[in-house]
Amino acid sequence: MDEYGKPIVLKNSDGQTTTPSVVFVEPPHYAVGEVALQSTMTDPSKVVQFIKRFMGVTDYRVNIGEFALSPEFISSIILRKLVQEAQDELGEEITDVVITVPAYFTEAQRQATHEAGTLAGLNVLRIINEPTAAALSYGISRRGRPRNILVYDLGGGTFDVTILEVDSDSLNVLAIGGDSHLGGKDWDDRVMN
Repeated sequence: MDEYGKPIVLKNSDGQTTTPSVVFVEPPHYAVGEVALQSTMTDPSKVVQFIKRFMGVTDYRVNIGEFALSPEFISSIILRKLVQEAQDELGEEITDVVITVPAYFTEAQRQATHEAGTLAGLNVLRIINEPTAAALSYGISRRGRPRNILVYDLGGGTFDVTILEVDSDSLNVLAIGGDSHLGGKDWDDRVMN
């Protein structure tokens, strides 16, 4: 929160407000974010992208060399990186977290995300929908006259929407929806085709 109580996004070590959910795997070393994304050009066989699409799929594994890695394990690496970046920026230890997930996630996918947080050594307080989190952040500072707000989240792998009802003393989520195969990657693929 800034000095006015408004939520702000912390910058990562690259000076950016977003970190690509991409992992370069060379056990026991892992790189997350922009460095991993750049590795798709030089060593794509060791890069994992769009892992959210496979969260909660029981027997799914990413095979890199002799290693078979679960989506939960890959996600835990991403979560550890995000927490480390936040700790570095804030100068304090972070153990308790709220993790956001795509709006369409099933209970199995939410549980897999919770497991990823636990694997990352975090105390997961809650799992909430990504567009709901954005809508709440937006709506908290704009309470007053009653209205409905549409929040959309076009990510690299997913597209989610939330309709939020805002009035003077409450925020209510009216509807959520999403598609795991309508993100930026899918837009890029269709343009390329």
